[in-house]
Amino acid sequence: MFINDKRIRIIIGHYGSGKTEFSVNYAMKLKQASSSRVAIADLDIVNVYFRSREKQVMLEEQGIKVIASSIAGNALDLPAVAADIITPLEDKSYEYVIDVGGDSVGARVLGRFKNYIEDGDYDMFMVVNANREQTMDLEGIKRHKETIEATSRLKVTGFINNTHLIRETTLEDVLRGDKLLKEASKELGIPIRYVSAMSHIASQIPDEVSGEILALDLIMRDQWM
Repeated sequence: MFINDKRIRIIIGHYGSGKTEFSVNYAMKLKQASSSRVAIADLDIVNVYFRSREKQVMLEEQGIKVIASSIAGNALDLPAVAADIITPLEDKSYEYVIDVGGDSVGARVLGRFKNYIEDGDYDMFMVVNANREQTMDLEGIKRHKETIEATSRLKVTGFINNTHLIRETTLEDVLRGDKLLKEASKELGIPIRYVSAMSHIASQIPDEVSGEILALDLIMRDQWM
């Protein structure tokens, strides 16, 4: 796991895709597996809920540097955070995870840092939940991908199958997401890099499902949610 991923991992996905849950879990597992410094940046200014910055204390206790934007209305306070965001982009001693708002507004923020992101030094993973209306078919996936790429000026390099219904998720949900993403992968030439699900589902995923299995702990939602 992680061995073929680029140093900078940009995570995008529509609201409800589980993008932030994946990002936080990924950063924690990356820290456990790597001797390098690990940083996670929260650039999601679109969704005011379930932001990775909410787990800053927990992440920092595990030795992960957390970079969080300041929210003023609905705009990123770029002068206050730009230097912190840029440091792990330029400092190659960092393994870097960037949690980005998944629509064109979030991608526009990411695009402001395009000049600091070297080709060949990043992956942009698109988290797909096939149970969400915006990405439940091939056309929706293509539309979302093209919008993010045009706005950010970066390329999606991998899909993440995170098809879920939160605690109601079944193995059948994951398999349906696998079928859809295999179609998208063939059409768009983009590999499926991960399949993620809560641990009790992840343990049931058969070998023929595409992507490395990443078992998730439900970190961003309290038990009552």
